[in-house]
Amino acid sequence: MAIMSIDAALLQKAFLAGAQSIESKKDYINQLNVFPVPDGDTGTNMTLTIMSAAKEVGAIETPTMDTLSKAISSGSLRGARGNSGVILSQLFRGFCRGIAGKTALTTEDLAGCFEQAVATAYKAVMKPKEGTILTVASGVAEKAKEIHRKVKDIEEFGRIVIEYGNEVLAYTPELLPVLKEAGVVDSGGQGLMTVLEGAYNALIGKAVVVTTPVMESTQKFDFTVEDDPNAEITFGYCTEFIVVLEKEYNEETEAEFKEYLSSIGDSLVVVSDDDIVKVHVHTNHPGLAFEKGLMYGSLTRMKIDNMREEHQEKLAREGKKPEAQASKPVAETKPAEPAKEYGFISVTIGEGINEIFEGLGVDYLIEGGQTMNPSTEDMLNAIDQVNAKTVFILPNNKNIILAANQAQSLVEDKKIVVIPSKTVPQGISAIIAFDPSQTIEDNTTGMTEAMHAVKTGQVTYAVRDTSIDGKTIREGDIMGIGDSGIRAVGTDIYETTIALVDDMVDDDSELICIYYGDEVQEDDANALLDALEKKYKNCDIELHYGGQPIYYYVISVE
Repeated sequence: MAIMSIDAALLQKAFLAGAQSIESKKDYINQLNVFPVPDGDTGTNMTLTIMSAAKEVGAIETPTMDTLSKAISSGSLRGARGNSGVILSQLFRGFCRGIAGKTALTTEDLAGCFEQAVATAYKAVMKPKEGTILTVASGVAEKAKEIHRKVKDIEEFGRIVIEYGNEVLAYTPELLPVLKEAGVVDSGGQGLMTVLEGAYNALIGKAVVVTTPVMESTQKFDFTVEDDPNAEITFGYCTEFIVVLEKEYNEETEAEFKEYLSSIGDSLVVVSDDDIVKVHVHTNHPGLAFEKGLMYGSLTRMKIDNMREEHQEKLAREGKKPEAQASKPVAETKPAEPAKEYGFISVTIGEGINEIFEGLGVDYLIEGGQTMNPSTEDMLNAIDQVNAKTVFILPNNKNIILAANQAQSLVEDKKIVVIPSKTVPQGISAIIAFDPSQTIEDNTTGMTEAMHAVKTGQVTYAVRDTSIDGKTIREGDIMGIGDSGIRAVGTDIYETTIALVDDMVDDDSELICIYYGDEVQEDDANALLDALEKKYKNCDIELHYGGQPIYYYVISVE
């Protein structure tokens, strides 16, 4: 039976099926990922992007084209991760412009939607590269435009368009030498076709079989990137964030923003939607990108990934030893480089926190915390490892400030500045506030002021019976500790955390950041995030994996 149009209910079903399809094949798509950086995360990033939209789409009980358009556009943009994820969100955004105001979609409508999708995505990418997801999307749009006047049956239309899209996908290795060398098609293009195929199967009533493809023996995945694992990674940090606009932002402003980001990195994608701007850039200086973004508004959903580290981990999983990690005789080491102007040392408490500080430009991390306070000697060893004229130290714990001050008094060949941060969130805010164009004195003042603007809370458990701050506490109770003492006590982690946040938030609060520890399940952390988002609709709320021991959650409120 011919399908002559798609109504909102059927489009909702198709979109959710497309999301399910890529989710089931994300590991396969990850394996294809060799461009622009061979870090094996394209499938994951595209899945997280579409799942963010699918969450909103699935919650619509009686869909219309307008409600679907808003849910898909907003959900995918806010959840977009990685270069491929951001581009996918822009394809969705352009497609949704075409469905707004309609009650049903014909093949002519679909052709127009595909065309708008491609135009929107190309506009978002500073330097489009052929042989990528953009090439595949263009092929799909071109074929749709070519046949829509004579093919009115959506089942036949979809089959022809998808067949051609797969042909374009198969040709991508001819456009990108790195793909041809590896013997793979473009991972982003594969992800897009996986979404389209899943959606098409739902449209025609075909059951979606959740399977993961098996690599054929003819595919040459043993490519030689490991001979120099960082050769293609000029800019090491994949940096993403959303700017919540608070100042005028027009085409001229956007051009200026893009020009600046291009000067400090590549793989740039900048897209705006109503009152937000989504940014993706590969750079060696994530802090500079954040600082530029702050000129236009407040930041949320900040994410930094060390791509060199991810690539090396990928090689390790595959049983390959990166050449860059091989031991070398001392005689072959590179001569010492001239000292840079500024360096940073931070005390940290978990692997997730480590990644955040590394992404913000910290040179040396010292493992520490409530039960493991680094010594003055540890501080001196760290200072010795940082090749900089001025070294800023972030103790991030009141019990560590003294050791840092003592180390400061013992160093003569470098200027040491101790920013007396008492918590990790204070340390993060302090380093974000650093401005390389300012003097040491001005930075010290600015970083300290930024630190003091942050409220910090921590959720942990009691190790003994006690009575403190007017509260009776039993061994094993859950405690919510604020800057001024114990603010909440209970027997449930979730309820106690909510109570602590309630105590921290006031009418001036704008941003809540949650860092969950190594004993907290991701699903539990997301449940907490959902509850807080519903409760504090006027606040931006971010969730990060901190990986810290002892503390179930570390919380900051600004």
